[in-house]
Amino acid sequence: MSTRRYVIAKVFQAFLTLLFVLAFNFFLFRGIGDPVTQLLRGHNISPQAVEQLKAELGLDLPLFQQFLHYVGQTLQGHLGYSYFYNAPVSSVIASRIWPTVLLIGTSTVASIVIGLWLGIRQGWRRGSSFDKGALGVSLFLYSMPEFWFGLLMIMAFSTGVGIFPSIFPSGQMMTQGVDQHGLALWTDVLNHMALPFFVLTVSYLAEYSLIMRSSLLDTLGEDFIVTARSKGLRENDILYRHAVPNALLPTMTVTILSLGFIISGAITIELIFSWPGLGLLTYTAIANGPDYPVLQGLFLLFSISVIVANLVADLMYSYLDPRVRAG
Repeated sequence: MSTRRYVIAKVFQAFLTLLFVLAFNFFLFRGIGDPVTQLLRGHNISPQAVEQLKAELGLDLPLFQQFLHYVGQTLQGHLGYSYFYNAPVSSVIASRIWPTVLLIGTSTVASIVIGLWLGIRQGWRRGSSFDKGALGVSLFLYSMPEFWFGLLMIMAFSTGVGIFPSIFPSGQMMTQGVDQHGLALWTDVLNHMALPFFVLTVSYLAEYSLIMRSSLLDTLGEDFIVTARSKGLRENDILYRHAVPNALLPTMTVTILSLGFIISGAITIELIFSWPGLGLLTYTAIANGPDYPVLQGLFLLFSISVIVANLVADLMYSYLDPRVRAG
């Protein structure tokens, strides 16, 4: 298959998936219940007022016309109006994107870099004390609930227990009620970010370490590695010029998909540390109401980020390994 045909096919598949998600997003939340009934729950409103509100929201139209109206509004960036925040959903979500990208993005990149490095060292020195020790730690971290680890870090370094000092804030993104600018503001944000960043990085690096180690071990058994050794190449050249580039191919998909999940945030960690990102917004929208317009907007945003990440992974993988296009 030519590169152009492959790219067009993958883009078309992503477009069809997006259309399905758009339709599923609409009918899913309509199936939960009448939005007006959910909005006015607990309020004594006259039937005339209810009908007037349905007309204003376009809910008195046939279902198919409501869907067309929803698609048109979504394409224009209008995602509805939040019940709880009393503001447009698009503005509510937009205000939470940067905190999530800052925390989840930096921790994801750090966990990828550290995890891949550990996996390479483990695979190259298979059976060594370093490999055995790192493998045990990786398996422990991989199975460890991140919310539990987060609570332990708060107890140890925020509350202070025994020999552990209380040196970091327990939550929020910055100190409330203090007017800060420039370097002082960034220092305060980094101080609040230290614990959740550490928890997320440690929790996720084990996944990349284990995948990279397994992939490198498979690659080291290939014939081209034996040929490279028979030619007398240095071990470092064999590792970094032949083994690692080929071993990175299977991990590339996982890595790019992880970058796609940055937008969705880590709900449990943002909740534990009261980090004002999309994860905490998701919990708030569920707990207060539930706020269906916000949940609908978040579901659409998370789905788009994963679809785009899948598309990028497919295109990158086909570029790095032409056999994918041939298949």
